Amino acid sequence: MASTADIKNGIVLNIDGQLWSVIEFQHVKPGKGGAFVRTKLKNVVTGKVVDRTYNAGAKIDIENVDRRDFTYLYNDGSGFVFMDQSDYDQITVPDVVVGDAANFMLENQSVTIALNNGNPLYVELPASVVLEITYTEPGLQGDRSTGGTKAATVETGYEIQVPLFLETGTKVKVDTRSGDYLGRVND
Repeated sequence: MASTADIKNGIVLNIDGQLWSVIEFQHVKPGKGGAFVRTKLKNVVTGKVVDRTYNAGAKIDIENVDRRDFTYLYNDGSGFVFMDQSDYDQITVPDVVVGDAANFMLENQSVTIALNNGNPLYVELPASVVLEITYTEPGLQGDRSTGGTKAATVETGYEIQVPLFLETGTKVKVDTRSGDYLGRVND
């Protein structure tokens, strides 16, 4: 058992059977009364953010979370198969754990997976990825970058909004956190 003196940004706490990552913390020593630690915690699975205050010296349960680099191989129907880049072991991660990251993953792409006791907690992608547009309505003469947007389907099957002038076959950079179009990529 650790105490509140061991709290640092990025560590994972086990609170009532759920895993919470410390986003930020502040040790407070008021003029009157005992010291305390104010924390902002993010649920590792759901992403919910809460504030929690602990008395100084209170016991906390720190979980060991191992973040390792993997290569995405393929989807086998029951989950996504990844290969550990250090020892080449393969793991299957359920669709629920991968979540929205599946919209931006291409085969042979590097990702980071957080593991707790061998169980995958979440898949972390790079901030942006380059994807090819597989279908979009054709642009019209006079469409400019300052105009509106249109729907485009990228090679993973995900649909994003792109400027009117982009055509099928164009490679674009996409933000993996929001799914927003970031720009055109010239080969």
